[in-house]
Amino acid sequence: MSDQELTAWWIAIIGGFVVVLAVAALLSILIYLVKIIDKRVSEVRRTLETITSNTSATTLIPKTADAVDAVLAEGLQHHLFLGRVLPSIPTPATAASNGGATS
Repeated sequence: MSDQELTAWWIAIIGGFVVVLAVAALLSILIYLVKIIDKRVSEVRRTLETITSNTSATTLIPKTADAVDAVLAEGLQHHLFLGRVLPSIPTPATAASNGGATS
């Protein structure tokens, strides 16, 4: 074998070794990332199971919403009533300002 052929073989062997190392490194990174993804998927699954158990007893939500609507309707009735009645009732602040303006 000539020196050129020997050099070509060594270059091919070293190149192949570098490729094998690169493939091994990339596969190691891939395995690491897959483990992280698997761990996070498990966390999401546990979170979803917790949410399911937390929302399984939500029968009071519609009742609470109806009660809140009733309270808001009552408050609106008070607001409308006071809006009609209060302007006709003199208040001490109104009387003092009117008294001060006429003096």
